[in-house]
Amino acid sequence: MLELLAGLLAAGLRPDRYTVPAVLGACAELPNAALGGAMHGFSLRLGLFPNVVVFGALLDMYAKCGRVDAAQAVFSGMRERNVVSWSTLISCYGVHGMGEQALVIFKEMVSKGVKPNSITFTSILLSCSHSGLVTDGRKIFESMNKVYGVEPAVDHYACMVDLLGRAGAIEEAVRFICKMPMEPSASVWGALLSACAMHTNVNVGEVAAYRLFELEEGNASNYFTLCGLYDTVGQSDAVAGLRSRMRQLGMARTPDCSLFHVNGRPHAFYQGSIPRYFKRQIVRVLDQLLKDIGNSESEDEHDNMYYSLLGSQL
Repeated sequence: MLELLAGLLAAGLRPDRYTVPAVLGACAELPNAALGGAMHGFSLRLGLFPNVVVFGALLDMYAKCGRVDAAQAVFSGMRERNVVSWSTLISCYGVHGMGEQALVIFKEMVSKGVKPNSITFTSILLSCSHSGLVTDGRKIFESMNKVYGVEPAVDHYACMVDLLGRAGAIEEAVRFICKMPMEPSASVWGALLSACAMHTNVNVGEVAAYRLFELEEGNASNYFTLCGLYDTVGQSDAVAGLRSRMRQLGMARTPDCSLFHVNGRPHAFYQGSIPRYFKRQIVRVLDQLLKDIGNSESEDEHDNMYYSLLGSQL
């Protein structure tokens, strides 16, 4: 996408209100706030404001790049706001753990006569989940159909299971699933399994995991999550049995990856692997952190903490 933009500019052509949102979408997925900010300025020079599509793309880009302040500034400068704009801002605050602010935005949206849609409710329910706002989440879910005429979909049920599960209300989450008017999806069982792993509930976790094995036969992450749960509670035989089954199925886990930019260059961190050129810096920073917090720790405890943080690859 960015190479195409460079070619377009080299040919003496000007990006328009269709090109810029596409490029901003690419910046959001990278994520690259610096490049997105440059496109923001470029859009201003091209005179593409006010345009609700460009504004929406900017809002989404800043939200996904973690620039909550910039997202709020863009939103505040919008002359025309639609339900997508409001929902994007709610999601921006929510995914960054600012659930209370997300609720304020939701209430402001409703007070201005903008009717929330299915995506809005997904955003606000996830915001409540990430901030532990169980009571608010329950009220919003119950109001969907009664107040706003929006029938809850399976994604909304998954959000509620995640909300209850994160709060430790595993049994309530199970009862909630049993009352669903549709067949629970993988997202619902996945939320329950994650909650069980978080709160070491093996019995319910096994039920959720084996439902996931049926729905997502080739998804190795479900097996690894159950393995981790067994390992946490010391069930080594169960771990060995599950790993044996995974080998039979030829399963291998794809490492999680984090991507960020430094001085315009992308850097990728894969789970379990640290780039050689970052090892010295990481060791130095961690060593200082452990010195700062380890004054009251014994030497053995300090060493255990050190190796658990650094991993064997260092």
